[in-house]
Amino acid sequence: MQLLFMGLFVLVATVADQFTKYLTVSNIPLHGQVDVLPGVVGLTYYQNTGAAFSAMEGMRWVFVGIFVLLTVAVIWEYFKKSLPFSKFDRWCIAAIYAGGLGNMIDRVRLGYVVDMIKTEFI
Repeated sequence: MQLLFMGLFVLVATVADQFTKYLTVSNIPLHGQVDVLPGVVGLTYYQNTGAAFSAMEGMRWVFVGIFVLLTVAVIWEYFKKSLPFSKFDRWCIAAIYAGGLGNMIDRVRLGYVVDMIKTEFI
């Protein structure tokens, strides 16, 4: 039963991720900035074709392959229970997995990841 709830959580989180990215692409120009709390926090829209800070740029199929391996590892761990993860740990892994799934959807569909970078103002 817990697997069903985790699956639903991943689905809802991935849909929310894709929806916020859709809003970003629709409403913020590339490299444009929007103030969330004026003078405190804003968001800047970037497109990332690599890993963190565009490292390994243009190697999207490598990232897709790594994600597939991660998916296999998560499923293996869940059913084999070879690692001593608590329920809380598993929920954290589900949240991280949902973010990764959202990024993989972007990589396959768009060729890049839609990044919303938080910027702070002083």
